[in-house]
Amino acid sequence: MNFSVTNSYVYGLERAVKASGNPMRIKIDPSEPNEKDFLRANKLGSAKSGEGHDNFLHGILVHLDVNAPLYWWKEAQRYHWFDFVSSQSTMHCLLKFDVGEQCVEETDPIILDRMRELIREYNLIPDDPEHFDEKKAKWRVLVASLPEGFCLAATMVTNYQQLKTMFNQRKAHKLKEWHVFCDWCLSLPHFAELTGCSK
Repeated sequence: MNFSVTNSYVYGLERAVKASGNPMRIKIDPSEPNEKDFLRANKLGSAKSGEGHDNFLHGILVHLDVNAPLYWWKEAQRYHWFDFVSSQSTMHCLLKFDVGEQCVEETDPIILDRMRELIREYNLIPDDPEHFDEKKAKWRVLVASLPEGFCLAATMVTNYQQLKTMFNQRKAHKLKEWHVFCDWCLSLPHFAELTGCSK
């Protein structure tokens, strides 16, 4: 299974670009953004993170689906404004997955064989009150043994300001998944111009 970012939707871009000029206005301007608004937004959005000039980027919302291995999710979850809408559940679906197909290709085949054996052992335990504790214990072994290369998908919501931070912190990361993610960021409408991000 490969890392992927799909089903991207961007909301509020034009409104946020217009709002980038609010600090210099005595009245909020409801009109559509013009070239001057985009030039100003490009300049402010390219400012160093943390200075506050790029705060309008927070108003450009992005919904996306990410399919990623567990080792990537652990790193991604450190970002405060990268929020789960809903995700696949190991609790509900672990036994429905084909473990081999659900893992990245670099996952050791010996580990995949062991996971298949654990699943087989779990399925052989009768599903009745007498075997409840045994089945529960085996389930914990299954969940605790999932390889880091096991992929789960989630629908996420974030914004251009958070993506700017993620991009700048991860564009030279050793994991190839972050390079795919950064390339996806650059494919978003006006992302490169509004954030100053580039590889």
